[in-house]
Amino acid sequence: MARTPKPLPSLDWLAPRVRLSRAVALASFVGLAVLLLVWNLAFADLHGARTWVVVGIQLVPLLLVAPGMIAGSPRAHAWTCFIVNLYFIQGVLAAIDPARMLYGWVEALVSLTLFVSALLYTRWAYQYERKQAGES
Repeated sequence: MARTPKPLPSLDWLAPRVRLSRAVALASFVGLAVLLLVWNLAFADLHGARTWVVVGIQLVPLLLVAPGMIAGSPRAHAWTCFIVNLYFIQGVLAAIDPARMLYGWVEALVSLTLFVSALLYTRWAYQYERKQAGES
């Protein structure tokens, strides 16, 4: 018994959602990078660690997917969904510490926004590509 595939949404329905989810994903991506940079350069107590090492370690995962995010690749957005979970966990752990509570909640919220928007962009962009290719 074969299942009939669910029809794809129309291009008119998908186009604004692809644009909005991409804009939100890019804004939260940049926001997360800026948050990490500003926190570590201005506010973090690194206990004598070299600032550039800590910033580098925290930004390397984001830098790996940055070219694809900027180019609008749905695959890069999908990979970002995996990577951003690290920042969500880091934010939740920081929120437990009273000295870093605000930073932790902001990081968790920005990373959650990035996750959801990148996930939606991935789904809608692939549907948009399939619909443009003639699939119904």
